[in-house]
Amino acid sequence: MLFPQSKIKEGQLKVKTNTTKQLGDAAEDKALAYLQHAGLRLLARNYRTPGRGGGEIDLIMRAPDGTCVFVEVRQRQSASHGGAAASVSASKQQRIVFAARHYLAQQRQLPACRFDVITIEAGALHWLQAAFDAA
Repeated sequence: MLFPQSKIKEGQLKVKTNTTKQLGDAAEDKALAYLQHAGLRLLARNYRTPGRGGGEIDLIMRAPDGTCVFVEVRQRQSASHGGAAASVSASKQQRIVFAARHYLAQQRQLPACRFDVITIEAGALHWLQAAFDAA
């Protein structure tokens, strides 16, 4: 789109663009608020294992019953290409499990655990509890 030079001066036109990181952070914020409203307590956010090739967990939560919940947050604008849930591939699940084991190795007691996925598609949030296993 072209703008007449006489009407817009330098520095006046600002285009708002969101980076993938900003969109991901906003999705995690929405998921966190939803889970906290459901009674879960945040233990860690964006937990990463040291070194290359490790894993990352978006949210680590404690459920009211004491279960440690490892949460992967996925956002998609539409359900095309399988949607947000389908984007949590087997290799992504392995990296999440690897990071969860690293996190749990630092705990004094091993709590019951589960792996949840929160999907946000076209603004709608869905909580998939026990979405996959560590096996």
